Amino acid sequence: MWDWFINMVTSIQLSDVLDMCIVAFLIYKMVGLVRDTRAGQLVKGVLAVLLLYWIAELFGFGMLRAVLAFILPYGAMVLLVLFQPELRKAMEQLGRSSISTISNIQLFGPGSEAKEQERQKTQQLIDAICESCAAFSKDKTGALIVLERETKLGDIISTGTIINSDPSPELIGNIFFHNAPLHDGALVVRENRLHSAGCFLPLSQNYEISRMLGTRHRAALGVSEVSDAVVVVVSEETGAITVALNGQLNMRLTPAKLKELLQRELIHETEEKKEHNVSKILKRVKK
Repeated sequence: MWDWFINMVTSIQLSDVLDMCIVAFLIYKMVGLVRDTRAGQLVKGVLAVLLLYWIAELFGFGMLRAVLAFILPYGAMVLLVLFQPELRKAMEQLGRSSISTISNIQLFGPGSEAKEQERQKTQQLIDAICESCAAFSKDKTGALIVLERETKLGDIISTGTIINSDPSPELIGNIFFHNAPLHDGALVVRENRLHSAGCFLPLSQNYEISRMLGTRHRAALGVSEVSDAVVVVVSEETGAITVALNGQLNMRLTPAKLKELLQRELIHETEEKKEHNVSKILKRVKK
C-alpha cells in the first residue's frame, strides 16, 4: 500500500497538478453559484435521485431501477432547463471577467485632460441623480435609474424611448413626474448621458426578497443580477432610496450616502480597474 502511494506521488507531473487545480477552481465556482439560491435545492434533488438509483442497484429493486434508468438518460436536458437562469448568470459573469475586458483596454489610455473631462461629466451625472432622488424621496415620487457600465443593456434600452440627453435634475424630474408618459419605466444612463426612458427591466427570480418590496425593487434587483449596472430606486410608498448592485440591495440611503456610493462605483472603482488592467498589459508587453 505504501509502495503504491509512493509510486502514485512520484508519477504526478506538472500537468496533473494544473489539471487538479482547474477542476478544483471550477467546483469552487459552481458551489458559490448554487449556494443560497434555488439551484442549491435543485442540486440536492439531483443527488437524491442518484442516491435512490444506487440503492435500487444495491438491493435489486428491479422496477425502481427500470424507472430511474428510463429517466436518467434525459437528465442532461432536464438540468439545462432547470438550471437555465443560473447558467445564464454564470456565463454573464464570465463575460464580465477581466479576460473579456482586455479587448476594451486602451494600452496608453486617454490623456490626463480627457480623463479629467470624463470625471467631471460623471460627477455632473452623480450630482443630477442625487439632487433628483432627494426631491423624489421628499415628495414620495417613484423612480428607477439604471447606470450602465461594462455590460451593455441594448436589449433593455430597445424597450424604451431614446432621449440621449445631458443629465439634469429638471429633466430627470420631468421623466418621473407621475403624469408623464415615461414615469412607470426605467431610465437607462449610458456614457454619462440619459439615454433611454420608459424601459422594461427583468424581474428578479430571488424568492427570498421581502414581500414589502414592490415591482421597482424587484426590477432593480433583477437587472443587477444579470449585469454590473448600478441601479437607483426611490420608493413611491415610503420615499426610501435604495441602490441595487451585484444582486444585493443597499437600502435606506440618504442623498449623501447615495452620492458617496455612486462616486465609489462610477469614479474611483472604474479608474482603479482601468489602471490595473493597463498595468497588467504593460507588464505582459515588457515580458
